[in-house]
Amino acid sequence: MKKIVTAIAVLTMTTVNALAGGILTNTNQSIDFLRNPARDAAIGLDGVYSNPAGVVFLPEGFHLGINWQYAHQTRTIESTNPVYMMGKKNDPNSATKIFEGVANAPVIPSVQIAYNMEHWSLQANLSVPGGGGACEFENGLGSFESTVGKIAQSLYDNNLGALGYDMDSYMKGRQYYYGVQIGAACKVNSNLSLYGGLRMIYGDATYKAKLSNIQVKTANGYVDFGSYLQATSTTVSNKLDQVNAGIKQYQDAGAPVPADLLVTQAKLAGAKENLGQLEKYSEGVNLLCNQAGVGFAPIVGIDYKLGHFNFAAKYEFRTQIRMKNESTVNEASEIPAVNKFRDGEKVNEDIPAMAALGVQYSPIDQLRFNVGGHYFFDKDASWYGNSQEKLGHNSYEILFGGEWDTTENLTFSAGAQLTRYGNTNDYINDMSFVVNSYSIGFGFSYKLSKKVSVKAAYFQTYYGDYTRIDASNPEVKDSFTRTNRVFGLGCQLDL
Repeated sequence: MKKIVTAIAVLTMTTVNALAGGILTNTNQSIDFLRNPARDAAIGLDGVYSNPAGVVFLPEGFHLGINWQYAHQTRTIESTNPVYMMGKKNDPNSATKIFEGVANAPVIPSVQIAYNMEHWSLQANLSVPGGGGACEFENGLGSFESTVGKIAQSLYDNNLGALGYDMDSYMKGRQYYYGVQIGAACKVNSNLSLYGGLRMIYGDATYKAKLSNIQVKTANGYVDFGSYLQATSTTVSNKLDQVNAGIKQYQDAGAPVPADLLVTQAKLAGAKENLGQLEKYSEGVNLLCNQAGVGFAPIVGIDYKLGHFNFAAKYEFRTQIRMKNESTVNEASEIPAVNKFRDGEKVNEDIPAMAALGVQYSPIDQLRFNVGGHYFFDKDASWYGNSQEKLGHNSYEILFGGEWDTTENLTFSAGAQLTRYGNTNDYINDMSFVVNSYSIGFGFSYKLSKKVSVKAAYFQTYYGDYTRIDASNPEVKDSFTRTNRVFGLGCQLDL
């Protein structure tokens, strides 16, 4: 049962990233990104996030972009463990069970603002650069249930009257990283511009987990876990008293104690100790943890025009965030992971540094092709339990797309993104996982007038699978995958 608490404790690693980007980074901050994710060298108002140095090449005046996105995501774990066959709600002939979580982010807003003068561009961006929703597992996770199953299996193996188990489990994680970015771009000459800015991140998260109605199947049917522990502990204690009395009789008589009697004594003493450790969890587990923290990150960028090409680069420094807990866990525990939940504890949740490079080629004014790349310095960040050290390599993305001005007022665009993570068996778990993917996006922008444009786009991610096999037991494995769909609407004002 201690493992149950440990599993719930590391729940705070459940980041709800319903968007595109790295492990803790959202890169889609505009509708322009959804319809063509390769925006790293594009010249547009969305560049306040993706290519801030290039925004200075927009016309002089005030520019305002308002974006709304809706994201729907599922997380599916196909978990295999022989102990599931002991569960009341499970198929007794199958060791495999599906656990699915649903993450909805109905409102993901972002605002881009730029005021351009002759050689300067003053910019601001309000967005959700990390997190972005809530993920709910109505039936909990395999790591929860398998631990209860292991306890039932252990009780059965020790002839303590357990034949199976039943339980109710639930988990929900909600996480938002709100960002405010301000900066300025300077036009060095007609072809070259530089940018410098600062982003402030406010992290807000809530995590809930519950294990309730834990029952043990006995020869007389299912009984409450607490009642079972009390009755079984009494039985074991009585048997141990009888064995100790028998051993004492041999000792008082000066006769050697039979070996089988000593073995029985050791088993009963061990069983009594284990049952005693489980007793404080007999009523299940209820956990509520709220977290909040603030971090800052400098951002620099460059944009350079050369004939029909435009080149751009951006570097976002690491955002150091320490999320402070307000938790139901008040005391230190012998289990290190539980201490992550201690009230007042500060938890490392850095957003990694990111480097972005992009090229745009425009053979004619009405047509633009884009290529870009993102590299996330995950292993240089600081996460709880130094989990970043378990990654095989840093995350990276390759992006490409294009735009076509079909008329003076209408622009169609489409693009794709390939994302690769450094997953390893030690890093990935059912409470926090990302898997390799590719995404496609398409949409349009329509100018209602010289000053007003409306935009719409659809973005979908196709995920692969990652299978983790328990090195100590090949019969235990988990296969992870996800789905992600995003729809967005936007409006841009150029005054």
